[in-house]
Amino acid sequence: MLAPDKFKGSLAAGAVADAVADGIRRVRPEAVIRWVPVADGGEGTVDAAVSAGFDRMTIEVAGPTGEPVRAAFAHDGRVAVVEAAAACGLSRLPGGRPAPLTATSLGVGELLRAALDTGCRTVVLGVGGSACTDGGAGMLAGLGAQPLDAAGRPASPGGGALTEIAYLDLHRLDPRIREVELVLASDVDNPLLGTHGAAAVFGPQKGADTDQVATLEAGLTHWATLVARRTGFDAADRPGAGAAGGIGFAALAVLGARRSGGIDVLLDLVGFDRAVVGADLVITGEGSLDAQTLHGKAPVGVAARAAEAGVRTIAVAGRCLLSTTQLHTAAITSAYALNDLEPDLQRCQSHPIPLLRTLGEHIARTHLPTPT
Repeated sequence: MLAPDKFKGSLAAGAVADAVADGIRRVRPEAVIRWVPVADGGEGTVDAAVSAGFDRMTIEVAGPTGEPVRAAFAHDGRVAVVEAAAACGLSRLPGGRPAPLTATSLGVGELLRAALDTGCRTVVLGVGGSACTDGGAGMLAGLGAQPLDAAGRPASPGGGALTEIAYLDLHRLDPRIREVELVLASDVDNPLLGTHGAAAVFGPQKGADTDQVATLEAGLTHWATLVARRTGFDAADRPGAGAAGGIGFAALAVLGARRSGGIDVLLDLVGFDRAVVGADLVITGEGSLDAQTLHGKAPVGVAARAAEAGVRTIAVAGRCLLSTTQLHTAAITSAYALNDLEPDLQRCQSHPIPLLRTLGEHIARTHLPTPT
């Protein structure tokens, strides 16, 4: 069974699975290969749900700098899957230019509102890869809440303007959001504030320099105090509050979300436990197997579930920085990397398909049982 995540910046999860499957079939044409799409809550989460049979809906929402973008979510009538990155992801920045102080999560709230329109009872909010550090203030505005300045006017968007907010008016917050189960699907357990928080850890990845990180930290600190005063609930230190620039914080503190590991949520949605029964081997993977992989990323989640079913897991990756001991601790039998075949990492990223086919051939020869 194939259950890889995407190779970020190189290849979608489905294309990874197809290439490995092609290699396996060259050696074992009789092999029965199933593909179960996976993601860890970041980019690719909606695609995974659609591949599992959910319907895709595409609407126009505000992008990270306010310009309209087309963004998709998935639903099956009962459950809706919303991906924050579809609205405010780094890939949505016009021209790829960072906007660390002004990027907003407004479009995420608009996506959530559209998901509520489907009549769903559960909403899965996948967070990861966002371009904003606005504490989720934009998301709340997209759901009808009003972050207001001292003059009672709507506050400016972005984390750089959080200190402007004097009051959070929740009277117009869409009441349906409190009538559904909201699941925050995230592999990030960072708090909102401090050295391990949203600004310090993820701000530089979104283009923030040292001074801008300090501005964002000050804004998030003010915002956390204001929200705690308004709701009576201090969620700044909750694991996952720092996810997606603080979208996790607003979801936990204001919307009543519960956090769950992104990969576990997705594996449940796509029926992994049923699909793995009877498999001889599971092949998972992602672009880089490294220390971050061990903290709730898709390959480790897949391997853990496969192990519970008594099935071995092999991983493929662009590169592997994990030791054999680390792999075995994560229930991964072996790992094969593209840069074992091609030392030029840039070529691995730009031309991964032939290399994945070769790895598929090797895995078929080495790890699949001999046909009788």
